[in-house]
Amino acid sequence: MRRRPRNFSAGCRAPCAGGELATVRFLIVDGYPAASRDELCCAGVAPAHELFARMLQDYLPGATSEVVFPSDPEVSLPDLGGFTGVLWTGCNLTVHDTSDKRLAAHLELARRGFEQGVASFGSCWALQVAAVVAGGEVRAHPGGREIGVSRKIRLTPAGQAHPMFAGKPPVFDSFTSHLDEVTRLPSDSVLLAESGFTRIQAAVIRHLKGSFWAVQYHPEFTVDSMARLMAARQAILLQEGFFTSPEEAQTYVSSYEALAEQPDNRALRFRLGLDDDVLDPDLRRLEFVNWLRHELKVA
Repeated sequence: MRRRPRNFSAGCRAPCAGGELATVRFLIVDGYPAASRDELCCAGVAPAHELFARMLQDYLPGATSEVVFPSDPEVSLPDLGGFTGVLWTGCNLTVHDTSDKRLAAHLELARRGFEQGVASFGSCWALQVAAVVAGGEVRAHPGGREIGVSRKIRLTPAGQAHPMFAGKPPVFDSFTSHLDEVTRLPSDSVLLAESGFTRIQAAVIRHLKGSFWAVQYHPEFTVDSMARLMAARQAILLQEGFFTSPEEAQTYVSSYEALAEQPDNRALRFRLGLDDDVLDPDLRRLEFVNWLRHELKVA
């Protein structure tokens, strides 16, 4: 049975060093360029920052958040000093494309987080940016796109002992969508999860004064948002051989949409090969909740 998300904090106020209470305030970094955001919006895909904002409100309903779009021209990057933490969404840029001038703001923002010791959490693009800034490497995945569900993500021995995965099964599935992968983690990092397709699925990256918890998959995705993303990418997925016909693609998307309405439908769950590790919002997003609990101590 699917469980409803739980609220772990009623007031979302944390003690300051002097014993006073401070509002829990987050910066959400939405990496998608404006044109890509518009394209996804027209396809009915919820904005990446909105998915993170919803996830944050489910567990810290009193928290405040602001959004920055570092891919936009002449973006003004905020001072991170007043934020409790930074949340990084996915993005369709390529961090190893050194000719792309839009990368500079992303890298600078991640660098500031490390320099100022502001705790960060993010998915997909977040792992890649954090790895590059701290001295790691990212490349195009030789196997091509991974989209839909990443199967059999395995916790490493370090992952089984790390608070990021407290309460998580040692093997699980999760929603995913990416073309690149981290091939080498920075020196002061810990590999926490891996899979047969993508070797580095989760890591903690420490650099300068900061710590960045990041996963290659997307715990913030929902069944509905995954359905809309697959619909938006249908032409590409047909070209790349994920589907053999538009009808097959539509049937797949329709099954996801139906499951979003009927999450306990056994036939749909069986047909799509989805279980509670993907469908239970608390279990799917446990890495994020553990970050709130253990890194920020606000939940």
